[in-house]
Amino acid sequence: MPTYSYACTACDHRFDAVQSFSEDSLTICPECGGALRKQYGSVGVTFHGSGFYRTDSRGNTGKSTPSSASSKAESSTSASPAPAATPASN
Repeated sequence: MPTYSYACTACDHRFDAVQSFSEDSLTICPECGGALRKQYGSVGVTFHGSGFYRTDSRGNTGKSTPSSASSKAESSTSASPAPAATPASN
């Protein structure tokens, strides 16, 4: 169940309450009987497990071996583009 933070508008009393989603929000301060207001803050979400980290889904692309580095250089510079074919005239 989620935990909600409340603050009293009259006495500034602050507290947390564990409530289900279906429950109504608290409206009366337990200290002074004044009106309560829900407090919204940053959400601390932590993802655990595979697939959530940048390096989890990657193979060995970050680690290059000397043979793979030299083959990449040869393939990018050794081939030149073929000339465009001219249309045949009838």
